[in-house]
Amino acid sequence: MTWGLELQPLLPILWIALLAIAAGLLAFYGVFAGLRGAWLRVGAVVALALALLNPIISREDREPLTSVAALVVDRSQSQALGGRATETDQALEALRRQISALRGIELREITVTPDDESASADGTRLFEALSRGIGDVPPDRFAGAVVVSDGRIHDVPRDMAQLGVAAPVHVLVTGRSTDRDRRVVIDTAPRFGLVNTQAVMSFRVLDAGTPTTGARVSVTVRRDGEVIDTLDVTAGQTTEVSVEIAHGGVNIVEIEAATLEGELTAVNNRAVATIEGIRENLRVLLVSGEPHAGERTWRNLLKSDASVDLVHFTILRPPEKQDGTPINELSLIAFPVRELFQEKIREFDLIIFDRYQRRTILSSIYFDNIARYVRDGGAVLVAAGPDYADQGSLYRTPLSTVLPATPSGQVVEEPFRAAVSELGKRHPVTRGLPGSESDPPRWSRWFRVAEVEPTAGSVVMTGADKPLLILAREGEGRVGLLVSDHVWLWARGYEGGGPHSQLLRRLSHWLMKEPDLEEEALRLTARGRTIEVERQTLGDSAPPVTLTSPTGQTRQVNPLQQEPGRWRVSLPAPELGLWKATDGAYTALVHVGPPNPREWTDVVSSLEPARAITEASGGSIRRIAETGTVAVPRVLSVRSNAATTGMDWIGLKLSDASVLKGVDRLPLFAGLLGLALLLGALSVMWWREGR
Repeated sequence: MTWGLELQPLLPILWIALLAIAAGLLAFYGVFAGLRGAWLRVGAVVALALALLNPIISREDREPLTSVAALVVDRSQSQALGGRATETDQALEALRRQISALRGIELREITVTPDDESASADGTRLFEALSRGIGDVPPDRFAGAVVVSDGRIHDVPRDMAQLGVAAPVHVLVTGRSTDRDRRVVIDTAPRFGLVNTQAVMSFRVLDAGTPTTGARVSVTVRRDGEVIDTLDVTAGQTTEVSVEIAHGGVNIVEIEAATLEGELTAVNNRAVATIEGIRENLRVLLVSGEPHAGERTWRNLLKSDASVDLVHFTILRPPEKQDGTPINELSLIAFPVRELFQEKIREFDLIIFDRYQRRTILSSIYFDNIARYVRDGGAVLVAAGPDYADQGSLYRTPLSTVLPATPSGQVVEEPFRAAVSELGKRHPVTRGLPGSESDPPRWSRWFRVAEVEPTAGSVVMTGADKPLLILAREGEGRVGLLVSDHVWLWARGYEGGGPHSQLLRRLSHWLMKEPDLEEEALRLTARGRTIEVERQTLGDSAPPVTLTSPTGQTRQVNPLQQEPGRWRVSLPAPELGLWKATDGAYTALVHVGPPNPREWTDVVSSLEPARAITEASGGSIRRIAETGTVAVPRVLSVRSNAATTGMDWIGLKLSDASVLKGVDRLPLFAGLLGLALLLGALSVMWWREGR
C-alpha cells in the first residue's frame, strides 16, 4: 500500500498565484500595521489558497511483480564431450532447485540444441537464444541470466549496448582446463578447379590444451572417401598438398590427422574442403559418312551446347570417285585421318559416326585405334541406318569388338513409333522422356530400322519390335548404337515431332560419363538440415543404405521408389559436418552446414570468450567441474543497487515493478470539511473584528 499527496487546482495556477499574492499583501499589511485580527486574515488567505489548489490524499493498492530469471542451457555438440553432458545435468538440477526457492523470482529455462534455429547457423549462439527467450520481458523485470556452457559461445556481444539488457549474466563453465584436443585447420583451398588438374591446398595440425608444436603427425588425404595420399607433417606448421580434380561437380577433399592421446574428440581431426570441378569444353568428333536429311540434326544439337567443342567432317568425295580433278585444285579440306585417329584421338571425349560406311578412307589400323580408345575410357556413338546392315557396315571392321549388336543384314522399312523398353524406363537416358508416359507414345512415327541381334549392353528403346537404341560399357569406355537414321523426323516436327533434343543430349552426355546420368549410383544431397538419400538403379529394388553421421553414429534407412529406377528417402540431419552413406556397392558423401563448422573448430572449454561481457554486466564466469565434482555457487536474490556476485555466490536482481490493483482518493478541502474550514476561518476573523 502506497500513500501520496497530489494537487488538482480548481483554477489555473497563475490565477491562484495572483489571487494569493494580492490577498497575502493585504493580510500582511494588516500584520505590519498592527491591525486587530491581522493574523486571522493571513490564515484565511492560506485556507482559501489551499482550497483553490484542491490537495488530495491518495492511497494506491499495488501488487509487486516477480522478476524473470533466464537459465540458458547449452546442449550443442561440443557439450556432449568429456562428460560435459553429465556435468550440465547436475548443474541444471541444482540451479533449478535454488532459483525456484527464491521468492519473487520466476524461472524461465532456455535450451539450445543442435536442432534449435540458433544452432543451425555456424556455431553455438546462446545469446541469440537468450534474446528470443526474454523478448516479452520488460527490462525492469529481468533479474539476470545463468548460462551453463563449455564457454565456446560464438555470438558473445561486444558490449552492454549490444547485449540489450541491464542485468547480470553469470556463465558456469563445464569441462576442465586440462582438456586437450587436436584439430586440422585448412588455411587455403580453391573453390573451383579444372577437371584433371591439380589443386593446391594448405593446412595446419593444431594441438590445444597441451601443445605439442614440433611433433610429427601422420595425415591422410582423401578425395570422395578414397585415400589419395599419406603425409608426415609437423604440428603447428603449414603444409601444402596437391589434389587432382577427378570429375566435374563437387569433389570432397578430407584431410585427417592421427588422434592425439587423451583428446576430447577425433571429429575435428578431419577438415573438409569442397572443390567444384569444372570441365573444359567437351571435345566431340562428328564424322558423317554421307550427306543425308538428318545430318544437320546432330550438328545443330551439338553446336547449341555451350559445353561442347565440335569438330565435324563429312565425306563428300570418297576415294573411289575419280573425276580427273587434280588434288591441288580441290576446294575441299582433306580429311586428316592420321591426325584425328592416331595422334589426337585421346583428346576427344566422344566420337560419333553418323551413317558412316566402311571405305578405304580409314584403314583397319585406325578402327583398331578407336576400339582401343574405347577400352581405355573413350566413347563412341554409331548413329546408323541401312549402312549398318550392308557390306560396308562398321561392324565389319575391328571396331566390331566393342559394338554391342550384330547386324542381320536386313532393314525393316515400315511405320512404327519408337518406344522406351521396360529397362529403358529405369535408365536415366530414356527415363521420363516427354510423351513416353502414354501408350502409344505421343511422338511421330519413324519408318526405318536396321535389324540387329544384341550381344552386350542394355536395349533402352525399341522400334517395330526390334532393338532401336543399345547402350553398353566396354572396358573403361562406353558405346552407343542407334540403328535408325530417322530421328531427324522428330527434329523437323513431322506429325508433331518428338523429344529429339532431350534424347540425343542425354545420350551424348551419358557416353561422356556425366555423373547425373549414371545408371547405378548412390547420391546424398543436403537441403538445409535435411539429407536426401537417392539410389539410382536398373534393378527391381534398392538395397538398404547405412548412413554415418559426423560423430560416427550409424543408422540404416530404406529408400522408397519415387519413379522407375529412382529410390529416395529424406531424413533430418541433426549434426553439422560430413555425412557418409553406403549400400555395400556404392558410397556417397555430403557436407551439412559450412565445410568446417565453428562448433568443432575449438572444443576445449574456456573462460575467455564470455569473460568481458559477464564482467561488464556485473556477473561472473567460473568453472564448476575443475576437480571432477560439480560445485554450483549459491544463488541469491539481491536488490537492484546491490552487488550481484561474490566468492561462492551469484545474484539475481529483484524487480521494483508492481501492478496497480486499486486507488483511494480523499480531497482535503472538498465537501463539508473544506466548507467548515473556510467558514471557521471567516467566523473567527469576524469575531475578532467585533471585539
